[in-house]
Amino acid sequence: MTPGELRYTSSHEWIRDETDGTVTFGITEYAQHALGDIVFVALPSVGSTLSAGDSCGEIESTKSVSEIYAPVSGEIVAVNGELETRPERVNAEPYGGGWFARMHMSDAGQWGQLLSAADYEALTASA
Repeated sequence: MTPGELRYTSSHEWIRDETDGTVTFGITEYAQHALGDIVFVALPSVGSTLSAGDSCGEIESTKSVSEIYAPVSGEIVAVNGELETRPERVNAEPYGGGWFARMHMSDAGQWGQLLSAADYEALTASA
């Protein structure tokens, strides 16, 4: 399932518009399924300023280690500290309790450059 209210990146991050230029992001159902059982998540630091596409953390599964990329430019304002002790939440709730971080976007125009749910489904269908 690809929630229609979210936007997506080609590197399999989802992003949700919260309020006042704040967004929440994590990895998609497709990505967590491809990774397998998540055993560790290294998140960005609160206060970090990132550009869209910057590596900002890692996610480790029983199969591999993958980079986490910032879906937009901005400052990290919160991280999901629960993932330090319960990384499996990414598998169980990739669009809910498995979120990674919240950012204050520095360029609202980047929202329009992200993939819609239909575009993301087309991307993953061809993978």
